[in-house]
Amino acid sequence: MLPAALRTSAALGATTAVAAAGTVVLSLSSARAAVMGAPKALPYAEAVDRTHAAAEAVLAGAGAETCLRGKLTNALLGLSSSCEAKGDRNPLCQLADKAAVVTPMSLAFMRDTATRLLALIEAPAAGNPQATKPQP
Repeated sequence: MLPAALRTSAALGATTAVAAAGTVVLSLSSARAAVMGAPKALPYAEAVDRTHAAAEAVLAGAGAETCLRGKLTNALLGLSSSCEAKGDRNPLCQLADKAAVVTPMSLAFMRDTATRLLALIEAPAAGNPQATKPQP
């Protein structure tokens, strides 16, 4: 069996060959997304809701540390993806971009990030002009 890098190159080459033949046309970006398994971006409001739930779970300690780390990481990646798809660069999106790439996330980092996320989500004046959570 070919190494993954060669299989990927072969798949991209096949995509180009098929496109040249006029049978099927795929862009390089769609081929790359399929190869990497990138999920479709959620609507921004839904990504914010998931991030809010993950941040609350972290602060409540609602689960094993590894599960909370996964939940927060997935929420941050989803939010970052939604921000990119929407073309938004607000402070919430910037925090998601920065925090999502920190590995490994310590429990202290997760709590600090969760606190900052909730502050941005819940307070439009704090940097999220499209806050989806009503003020108490």
